[in-house]
Amino acid sequence: MSIRLRLTLLYSAILALTLILFGFALYNIQARYTLNALKEDMSFGSGRLVAGVMRTELIGAPGPLDQQPPPPKPFDQFSGDQAFQALPERQIARVLDGEGNLVASPFGRQEDALPLSTDGLGALQSRQEWWEIAEVGSEQMLIYSRPVVQDDETAFIVQVARPLTERDNTLSSLATTLTVAGAATTLLAFAAGWLLSGITLRPIDRITRTAQAIGDERDFNRRVAYAGPPDEVGRLASTFNQMLARLQDAYLTVEQALTQQRSFVADVSHELRTPLTTLRGNLGLLNREPPAPAAERADIVADALEESDRLIRLVNELLLLARADAGPRLRRDPVKLRPAAEEVVRQMRLLDERRTISITIPQDAVAMGDRDAIKQILVILVDNAIKHSTGDLEIGAASSDAAVELRVQDQGPGLAAEQAEHVFDRFYRGEGAPKSGIGLGLAIAKALAVAMGGSIAMESAPGRGSTVRVVLGIK
Repeated sequence: MSIRLRLTLLYSAILALTLILFGFALYNIQARYTLNALKEDMSFGSGRLVAGVMRTELIGAPGPLDQQPPPPKPFDQFSGDQAFQALPERQIARVLDGEGNLVASPFGRQEDALPLSTDGLGALQSRQEWWEIAEVGSEQMLIYSRPVVQDDETAFIVQVARPLTERDNTLSSLATTLTVAGAATTLLAFAAGWLLSGITLRPIDRITRTAQAIGDERDFNRRVAYAGPPDEVGRLASTFNQMLARLQDAYLTVEQALTQQRSFVADVSHELRTPLTTLRGNLGLLNREPPAPAAERADIVADALEESDRLIRLVNELLLLARADAGPRLRRDPVKLRPAAEEVVRQMRLLDERRTISITIPQDAVAMGDRDAIKQILVILVDNAIKHSTGDLEIGAASSDAAVELRVQDQGPGLAAEQAEHVFDRFYRGEGAPKSGIGLGLAIAKALAVAMGGSIAMESAPGRGSTVRVVLGIK
């Protein structure tokens, strides 16, 4: 479903709902108003009849109520009061005794009695008015019953009824008119909304076609042309062009990353294949018959252990890098840098006991970070310096108001600018790099530093050695 159709349907639905609520309210107001007007008229007319009954009663009271009620009288025999001689048009009147028996009607017939429920009779005998709607003949009637009280008792009951047919017909006509008018208005609004939304969305349609062409041709140098005002559509076109520029940069970055990934897959495949092949060959030698001599078997086992350690290092580096990428931000606790560096130096001296590794970190140097992650960064940097240099190493630190800079400096041959630019790229190995690595160490160090909210950079020049600086926060 297109946006144009959704907007039109939404607008039409809101209008239709508004019209329905308005029509419902108007219908109910009209129904209540006409009913109240009818009740008011009937109440006024019944008051004249009650007064007439009271005057008639003063002339002659009925017999005792415990006797068989006499047949009803015509109004002209029941009372000569003017109220009973000139009833309003379409108004029906009846007079009952206190027990609900018909006393008088226009023609004095028993079948002229109007319905009166048991609850209604009880309310009237308690000197309360009573309204009810009942079917008389084939018409719905609104019946109003009013007590005539004498000596604190209900002596007579005056009933006034009006047919509701005319009111119901009026309300039905009103409902039909509202329904037809609402439907017609909604249809006209739908047509107008469809036209206006088409005009409004036309620039977006042009942007869509342009974007489709860019996607089909994969020409990220192309931009959306828009010459309209700087409204929402104008901002959309501008934002889309900015997105295309970023997408072009991202496409180039992804293309470069894919190239690196393919190189990584090739490197990892080679790194895995070599030790696995060696392990497979060694196992074959151990399984041959007749068995190899004990000395040869010892060499085979030592070679297999070395290749297994190489595989474990490779897998551990890959897992550590994956955790640094996918895991949550590392903890940021106060970490004393000198004790952490001393622990790293004790471990790394085992790699080269002749190498001097000096520590020039102040005793009070503290950084906010994860202690294990900081040690891992130092291990990677010192190990990298040992592998790529022959001189002494220095681990130092310098603090400022907002950060502390941890550095590892070597006296190696240094790197050219084009090499130093990529040392933190994953799977990158410069010329002359040891074959034992796959270029993940510095990438892991960078990922850990960033995860702690810090940064890492290398300064290097041919013949001047290299210095790696890790900046961590202190707050």
